[in-house]
Amino acid sequence: VDRIRKYDMPVRVFAGGVSRPDRKAQLARVVADIAGRIAHLDIAMAESSDGANVVVTLVRDRDLFRTIRSFYGDERAREIRKSLDPQCLSGFRKSETFEIEHSDVILTVDNGDFTFLDCAYEELLQSLGPINDTSAVPWTMFNDKVSMGFFDVYDQYLLNILYDPRIKAGMTMAEVEAVLPEVLADVR
Repeated sequence: VDRIRKYDMPVRVFAGGVSRPDRKAQLARVVADIAGRIAHLDIAMAESSDGANVVVTLVRDRDLFRTIRSFYGDERAREIRKSLDPQCLSGFRKSETFEIEHSDVILTVDNGDFTFLDCAYEELLQSLGPINDTSAVPWTMFNDKVSMGFFDVYDQYLLNILYDPRIKAGMTMAEVEAVLPEVLADVR
């Protein structure tokens, strides 16, 4: 997609699925960390799925692909497994104007703290707009060959650029390039 995709509303995150209070507490800390590091993004936990536009489904590792199939269907689940072989996954729905309306995140709870935190940061951040992974940049969590487990400064720059009010959902690359020098100066 060659257009900017982002939320243009407050983001509320709800965690459901497997009952793991420890993972839900870790997820709440990840959301609070993201909120503290991205200007112009109103993100917080929601008390129920009714008030959430990001729904995180916590699953056991053995149930990951069954859950992916239930979200995306058999054929798409096979494609995802073949191309990504993920430990976690996220996706979103957007409007015709490229504003993200809803995100789904699937996280496994039983692969250790580092993997859980790495997945939680990567998938939550991708659910906010920068969904495409790249192997071209070695210092971003959006490179699937990189595992961090925390919100690195490079990725903070990317998300702060994306959520700057001058960057609008639906903008083209040329439109972003026109305002990027100003935005980047302020983000730094």
